[in-house]
Amino acid sequence: MGVVNVTPDSFSDGGKWFGADAAVQHGFDLVSQGADIVDVGGESTRPGAARVPLDEELARVVPVIRALAADGVVVSVDTMRAEVARAAVEAGARLVNDVSGGLADPEMPRVVADTGVSYVVMHWRGHSHDMESRAVYTDVVTEVREELSKRVDLVMAEGVTEGQIVLDPGLGFAKNAEHNWAVLAGVPQLAELGFPLLIGASRKRFLGRLLAEPDGTPRPFSRSDDATLAVTALAAHAGAWCVRVHEVGPNADAVRVAAAWKRAGAGT
Repeated sequence: MGVVNVTPDSFSDGGKWFGADAAVQHGFDLVSQGADIVDVGGESTRPGAARVPLDEELARVVPVIRALAADGVVVSVDTMRAEVARAAVEAGARLVNDVSGGLADPEMPRVVADTGVSYVVMHWRGHSHDMESRAVYTDVVTEVREELSKRVDLVMAEGVTEGQIVLDPGLGFAKNAEHNWAVLAGVPQLAELGFPLLIGASRKRFLGRLLAEPDGTPRPFSRSDDATLAVTALAAHAGAWCVRVHEVGPNADAVRVAAAWKRAGAGT
């Protein structure tokens, strides 16, 4: 899954693709590099980010989705709003990537149920302005698994089918670096829930902190792509269904390496 942030303030590439023409071209570029899905978002969810007005989010994402989908690109919409999700599906999106897992907008599961598209339910404990204060766990893998399981039950009660659901453990969302590493190590346990898993580690700050300079200065987001490749290969080998990344080409290669490794292991 390649990322197209149609925003001026996303954490790693805000403003780079802000504008429909640039965003559409970037989406096509990601497909040419090997993306199976292009994820279009119009609202930054970086820590501390303020919400975008509904009309602005619609204006950012719908033209981009329509143009990409018209050319046969498999598009997902990265949104927490049911109204944006419905408009995106009408424009051609085939997947709704909801970082709130239906908590931010209670209408979202019903929209997903009505449209029949795939639905990414992410582990989430609150909006960006206060999510860091919610990063409190006794056993993060067990708690994330239990909270995701409850969200699945609730969205299915609204009519979403089992076959529509993809789960995302929400790296960086109400989680510190230690939590993120534990969640990654716990991918096999999360996979036991029986749903495809989406992993979004690309350029996140816990990678920059791991690779910090001797004086403690975190590595810049744009220099965390090699570390992202390592996470991609390990996540794919551990059973992840998809990885959400900024640099598609090398990550697609990493997935192929992991798949070959698994095939070889299965044959021994």
